[in-house]
Amino acid sequence: MISGIGASLAGLAVFEKKLSVAANNIANSNTSGYKKTESVITDDGSGLPELSLKQVDTPGPLVQEADGKMSEQSNVDLAEELTQSIVAQRGYQANIKALQAQNDMLGKALDILV
Repeated sequence: MISGIGASLAGLAVFEKKLSVAANNIANSNTSGYKKTESVITDDGSGLPELSLKQVDTPGPLVQEADGKMSEQSNVDLAEELTQSIVAQRGYQANIKALQAQNDMLGKALDILV
C-alpha cells in the first residue's frame, strides 16, 4: 500500500512539472525567437513516472518588423499547450483521488485494528 502512495506522489510531481512547462510555454508564446519545451511522461525503469524535457528547435513564423527587418516569432502552438495543460490538470486530479482513496483505505484498516 505504501508503494501506491509513492506512485501517486511521483505522479503528482510529474503532472505538476508538466503543467509548469505548459504554463511557461504559454507565457512566452509572444516572445520573439522563443523555442518551446516539450514534456513527455516516461517510465523510470522501476515503474514510476518521470518527465522527459526537450527543447523543440523548429523555427517559428517569420514576420516583418516596422523597420523592415524580418524576425522569427515563437514556435509555441497555443492549442497544443492548452491541451497539454488540461492533460496535466486531469492527471494531477486523478493522482489526488488515488491518494484520497488510499488514505480512506488505510484509515479503515486502522479502525479494524483498534
